[in-house]
Amino acid sequence: MTLIKSISGIRGTIGGPQGDNLTPRDIVKFTTAYTRFMSEKNEGKRLKIVLGRDARLSGELVGDIIEGTLLGCGADVINVGLCTTPGTEMAVITHKADGGIIITASHNPKQWNALKLLNEKGEFLNDSEGKRVLALAEDDSFEFPEIDAIGKVILREEFNPTHIEQVLAMELVDVEAIKARRFKVVVDAVNSVGGVVIPALLEKLGCEVVRLNCEPNGEFAHNPEPLPENLTEISEVIRREKADLGVVVDPDVDRLALVNEDGTMFGEEYTLVAVADYILSQGVGNTVSNLSSSRALRDVTVAHGGEYSASAVGEVNVVTKMKEVGAVIGGEGNGGVIYPALHYGRDALVGVALFLTHLVKKGCSMTELRGQYPAYFASKNKIQLTPAIDVDKVLAEMKARYAGENVNDIDGVKIDFAENWVHLRKSNTEPIIRIYTEAKSSDEADALAQRFIAEISEICGL
Repeated sequence: MTLIKSISGIRGTIGGPQGDNLTPRDIVKFTTAYTRFMSEKNEGKRLKIVLGRDARLSGELVGDIIEGTLLGCGADVINVGLCTTPGTEMAVITHKADGGIIITASHNPKQWNALKLLNEKGEFLNDSEGKRVLALAEDDSFEFPEIDAIGKVILREEFNPTHIEQVLAMELVDVEAIKARRFKVVVDAVNSVGGVVIPALLEKLGCEVVRLNCEPNGEFAHNPEPLPENLTEISEVIRREKADLGVVVDPDVDRLALVNEDGTMFGEEYTLVAVADYILSQGVGNTVSNLSSSRALRDVTVAHGGEYSASAVGEVNVVTKMKEVGAVIGGEGNGGVIYPALHYGRDALVGVALFLTHLVKKGCSMTELRGQYPAYFASKNKIQLTPAIDVDKVLAEMKARYAGENVNDIDGVKIDFAENWVHLRKSNTEPIIRIYTEAKSSDEADALAQRFIAEISEICGL
């Protein structure tokens, strides 16, 4: 069992001893710390905090504890109940709240849950803010307010319909064109909140929806991470139903994977690439993705006359870089689309609406569209080290060895070769180095990974 405390939130498994898992006491501890931080930031004014959750088995339990703790800390609550991560973010913006807490462990298995912490812009806390919350969690000096100062639930209302309407109202979503195409779409929402929201969005777009694992009961029908090895069922259903495409989301609906009409994967990396292709076709602009994302986004951006930039891994880092370079579209290669015209957060609903508009305007099938983009293949590996090995020193050695190449060290070491790349990152929780490679064939990507595994093993004497 595990409790992971980081700047991006508090994540852990339900049950077990306090301090090692996400127990009720730990939930109270970190909710109190977040509320104290937000009170400091807002100079002691009465807070208004949005609370939303995905459909995990523990979601209602965790939500009740958080709501009560927020009230006990003197904060007012807007509880949007069963809601996506991007929907909760939009609720913070729409209700002009001071912050928000999303109860979700994203793609982790059902025994996990987490508190993801938002600022007044509906964006995740930055590094310094997250560290302040962790510091306050270890400070027991807080005095809870007395009876006349406790908080109130000022609204208990779902936000999903509002979020859907906000997505449909975006200027570059052509609702009528999508309706005229009458897509048949299979949706796999792994029995979480996406099973409610994604079909509702698609039906508003005139699509015929075939539901697969769309009961929001938290009983994940397969590993919830939307990777090809977990999506065999939807591939079979797409072929059987003669559907135009498949839409797959993770439990909190901030990642979007697409499946072609023949049951093959469009590729999680290519969700962002295709959406960016459409956005950039409407006007030149800059793009951003993290260092571990496909080179295909850079290629598409340059082809449209824009400039591509890479950020450190992590949504908050992508958003920071997007604001810095004025990017019109960005995200991560895990199917995370960030479209700042609506908000700075990964949003699968935004991805679906923009992608379907793009597909309609291209007038082609999913496989034909996929064939229009540069073909790259990724390999993701890791090498286990002993706790005594200094990972930072190993990465510094690799950087020195390849000083003559195009090296980026803002997050580990990424080495861009002419035809491929490798990204080496250390884990924050265990003594491993993650090794991501990309090349023009699977064999090339695997061979490049094995080459660097061998080099690192040599340096470490393994």
